[in-house]
Amino acid sequence: MIFHSLDFLVFFAVVVSIYWRLPHRWQNIWLLGASYVFYGWVHPWFVILMLVSTTVDYWAAQRMEEDPGRKKAYLYASLAANLGMLGVFKYFNFFVENVREVLASVGLDVSPPVLELVLPAGISFYTFQALSYTVEVYWGHMKARRNPVDFALFVAFFPHLVAGPIMRAMNLLVQVEQPRTWDTGRARDAVLLVVWGFFKKLVVADNVGVIANRVFSHQDPSFEMLWAGVFAFGLQIYADFSAYSDIARGTARWFGFELILNFNHPYIARSPSDFWHRWHISLSTWFRDFVYIPLGGNRVPALQREANLMATFLVSGLWHGASWNYVLWGLYHGTLVVVTRTVGRLLGLPAKWPGPLAIVQIVLTVSAAFAGWLFFRETNPDFLRRWLVLSPAESTMMERQVGVYLFVLAATWGVPLFLDDLWALGRERGVRLVRWAESRWEALGPASVSRALLQAAAAGAMVTLILVLRSRVSLDFIYFQF
Repeated sequence: MIFHSLDFLVFFAVVVSIYWRLPHRWQNIWLLGASYVFYGWVHPWFVILMLVSTTVDYWAAQRMEEDPGRKKAYLYASLAANLGMLGVFKYFNFFVENVREVLASVGLDVSPPVLELVLPAGISFYTFQALSYTVEVYWGHMKARRNPVDFALFVAFFPHLVAGPIMRAMNLLVQVEQPRTWDTGRARDAVLLVVWGFFKKLVVADNVGVIANRVFSHQDPSFEMLWAGVFAFGLQIYADFSAYSDIARGTARWFGFELILNFNHPYIARSPSDFWHRWHISLSTWFRDFVYIPLGGNRVPALQREANLMATFLVSGLWHGASWNYVLWGLYHGTLVVVTRTVGRLLGLPAKWPGPLAIVQIVLTVSAAFAGWLFFRETNPDFLRRWLVLSPAESTMMERQVGVYLFVLAATWGVPLFLDDLWALGRERGVRLVRWAESRWEALGPASVSRALLQAAAAGAMVTLILVLRSRVSLDFIYFQF
């Protein structure tokens, strides 16, 4: 089931209307059943895999406490179950194909088996979420839970299930266990957040996505057309993915839950490191806490620290998909972080450049991030090699004009994102107008009638724009494939 469908609207209305009529224990049972319906709506067998992951992790965590002498073995059982499912459904064919190519390079012609499997939606998200629980129990950071319904709901909670944010047990599971109360002010805030998410998805992401798809379906684009397509895709993936997170956060609030912020205006980042503090925050912090820090983090010598950082980025790239372009994407961003940190340290540069130079720093950082989207978007290595050596000198005047037109068209659709980022930049830099407007908004208070009217007007305006400007081509959320 997808958010931007009539099925979901009916489903959500039924679930939330019954939910608040139930006591806490039955709320969790009802929400767990609804989450399984949501996840198995198209492919009911997807739920079986989730139940396997849930059961193994629930059992493994309890056994760690009951049999501490063998808790490492139970951790390995959890790792094997979750990473094993990922390996089979997401990486098996990638692995055997690369083995075949290596053997062919030495003259051995083999035909290894290929599995015709549908990749379960969200498997990379909920397996990492469940793994974080067993690892935290193994480290002694939290106690194993005894209520199977509460733990199962932590894994399956439907608002963020398919594309995050990846929640930690110390955040979401604690909320599952606590009684929740209805808050009208938070519910109104949630409506505005959900409508903003739908606006970003249906108006911005889907419209620029059409531009990106047409460019990348072209067999021989010019230099200008290619990079206009990359620019469009950079806007698309940000609008698309942050839209899902906004809808998930807003939907969760209607059930009394608060999900973490997953995007914090990454396109106003001041450095590659800052970009990753703002982009897909739940995944970045997951790899930091469960890969980079266990490898030694910042406690090891500089050379080993940078090697660990590169390894973390490579694994992060591979998490996104079973293709070498994602590994290259991770390598690209890891290199950006290592090089900029090293150069900044050697030259004694401040983390944030002062005055007008801040804009230069943002432009350089965002340009580097957008350039990296070429590695993410193009999965064909032959095309990728060909496009990396394209030259503007080879383009005709017509091709240049088409490239400029596509760039301007994508930028026009991206205006709402730019305005949102400019407002956030003004907040961070303490611009007087922004501070005044936000202080006035906070002074209204959640229960204020004026605040409610302003929220209704903003939501109504966005709904109207959605009806008028939404793309005629409806695209799936990009991260459904991961």
